[in-house]
Amino acid sequence: MRVDAHHHVWDLSVRDQDWITGPELQPLRRDFGLADLAPQARAAGVDRTVLVQTITVPEETPEFLALAAQGELIAGVVGWTDLTRPDVADELARLRELPGGRHLKGIRHQVQGEPDPEWLLRADVRNGLAAVAEAGLVYDLVVLPHQLPACVRAAAGHPGLTFVLDHLGKPPIATGVLQPWATAVRALAALPNTVCKLSGMVTEADPAKRTVDELRPYADTVLDAFGPGRLMFGSDWPVCTLAASYGQVVEVAEELTRGLGAEERAELFGGTATRVYRL
Repeated sequence: MRVDAHHHVWDLSVRDQDWITGPELQPLRRDFGLADLAPQARAAGVDRTVLVQTITVPEETPEFLALAAQGELIAGVVGWTDLTRPDVADELARLRELPGGRHLKGIRHQVQGEPDPEWLLRADVRNGLAAVAEAGLVYDLVVLPHQLPACVRAAAGHPGLTFVLDHLGKPPIATGVLQPWATAVRALAALPNTVCKLSGMVTEADPAKRTVDELRPYADTVLDAFGPGRLMFGSDWPVCTLAASYGQVVEVAEELTRGLGAEERAELFGGTATRVYRL
């Protein structure tokens, strides 16, 4: 089974996506729904997907769970809730009792937008992470490279919680620079409770290039650090459409992993996500 472990949907008539600003992101300022995604995913051989939060509002996660309950494509939801609220454990339990609640597999917060590089290490956030672990969920990390050291400390402090690094930790692919990102991401990979998504690469690349060769050093770094058994493919649709179509993103991932054996590719393109998110 092939799994796309990372995509989004949104309806601007329901809620604005206030992060879509400026001319570069203008192509994203429209609705993107499952009706748009499904035929592209099926054409690329994708059987199941994981729908991931986009904005930090409490209404979005219940909507995503209800959407997952309606069809066969979405097998899991990574939602959002305020980790700093004292009753976060009760809120996670409430979400799981909603329609589609069984599809809740993980929680994510837009840590990349937090001015404090050690936001994950705050006492109230640590309590929230402990509640996520107790609920049997995973925690997705959407961070920038300078926040990776805090991710390492957070993961080390919560050995019972699986941390999933989205988009390789957003390395500066457009610059061609590997350090200090590579050292930091290897430190995270050294912890057994961490996983990484091979996702979000095409939009980090230089718009004038966007070649597989430009992406390869970064993909090779996480392949070596995590191994296929702790890597999972994600399209990052529809954000990826700023640089490539859904099918092209799948093709790029296939090319970057062509040196793997059949079993290793099966893990990266489905097995890891199925296991980690308990799909």
